[in-house]
Amino acid sequence: MFWTVLLISAVLEAVWATALGASEGLSRPGPTVLFFIALSLSMVGLGYAMRGIPIGTAYAVWTGAGAVLTVAYAVAFTGESAGLLKVLFLVGIIGCVIGLKVVDSRQPKAEAAAERSGD
Repeated sequence: MFWTVLLISAVLEAVWATALGASEGLSRPGPTVLFFIALSLSMVGLGYAMRGIPIGTAYAVWTGAGAVLTVAYAVAFTGESAGLLKVLFLVGIIGCVIGLKVVDSRQPKAEAAAERSGD
């Protein structure tokens, strides 16, 4: 459940980042309202996910997935260029996010619980 919420929060990160750009300095009401709603929901979801996922992993996945989704949206809908190197680096970020999930799932449960409690 924590991972699902984290990924939804990453999608919301891409939404608020895109809305922020579209708000033209928070001067357009529609994108500005969307920015604040998506930002709030994204932060709440990230905070919830950090209850079951180590903070470093959760934050890296949230920012990485959100960044990839933001760039993908910009390329698909706003005409941002998508050169070979940009695509390769985005694939690298996705690979790192998947790697963090794999590493987290291999960590023994007792060790993960101890990390979360600060022991």
